[in-house]
Amino acid sequence: MLTDIFAYRYLDSPIWDSFDENARRLLVQGFRIVAEQLFPYYHANGNEKSEARAIWGGLNKKLAMELGLKDLSSPIYGYYSDWNGNKHWVSGSWPKITVCENFVLAEYDGSVTADQFVKERLSFIELAFRQREEKLSELNASLDKRVQQAELEAKMKPARGLRLPGSPGDTLRAWNQTQNELFRASCNELNERFRRSRVKLHYHNGFIQISEDEAVLRQIEQPFWNLVGDPMWQSVDHDMKEAIDLRDSGGRDPALFAAKALESAIKIISDVNGWTRGTEKGAANYIDNLRAKANGEFINGWERENLVEFFSKVRNPFGHGAGSDPVPELSVPQTDWAIEFCMIWTKNLIRRL
Repeated sequence: MLTDIFAYRYLDSPIWDSFDENARRLLVQGFRIVAEQLFPYYHANGNEKSEARAIWGGLNKKLAMELGLKDLSSPIYGYYSDWNGNKHWVSGSWPKITVCENFVLAEYDGSVTADQFVKERLSFIELAFRQREEKLSELNASLDKRVQQAELEAKMKPARGLRLPGSPGDTLRAWNQTQNELFRASCNELNERFRRSRVKLHYHNGFIQISEDEAVLRQIEQPFWNLVGDPMWQSVDHDMKEAIDLRDSGGRDPALFAAKALESAIKIISDVNGWTRGTEKGAANYIDNLRAKANGEFINGWERENLVEFFSKVRNPFGHGAGSDPVPELSVPQTDWAIEFCMIWTKNLIRRL
């Protein structure tokens, strides 16, 4: 199975000219966040956690496959030990966390470019954060069902002579909330580590991507990613990530994917409010659903005109064949504007729900 990794997405976008102290610290700090906050490997008594062993083993396999390796580093060790004047061969298997650690924290030997070296190791950190985020999404989606089950079991216990204080449902909800808050804190720490290492990267919703402008990141991008992290906005999240990857790699038509993200958001809002009639033929019809007086004028007249103008002049020329006309193309500043426009409108519309 193919796995999307940071090193591949930014293969042709140089970030590191050399492996300096900032890069070394970043890798150590990122790995420690994964090992100490996301997926601790050992119980307090020093024994492996079976679930953690499976997770670290899976991360090793996923990234090794994408890098064309059998394992990220040697899974076994062996050496001669001198005991009472006699040499004995000692061998064994490294714990899965050590296989990953020996890769991420390896000394840079110059056999590959510094850029490739750091990107491949940041890919491990990206995959680990993505896996934790996916697990949290599963927990959040199943919360109501788990609460119902816990409360049903609690009702049965008094009949067996067991009485436990407190509501098991409330306890489960509080635990679930804590898990989400801890993960958000880890994300914030990783992004602060990026900032302190003076590299313009940002982690959001399973991906590490370039973020050039700190003010735009703080005021536009981060609020946007926070909102579309909900599974409800999966298509919006996906298309906007694609837009940014295409922009950063010099790919074709990143603004088109940003517009697709905005259009998806408009359609979802129309759907969840019951305004979609099934006869819509394009973005303008869905925008009209949001504008309609019968629907409470979710947006007003000038907002409708602003959105329709964007789709007409920016999205449509890229979404259809040019024919005999020149192939449309946006400049770099225009592309940045289009992406930011779509982010701003998306987060503004979502916040109105």
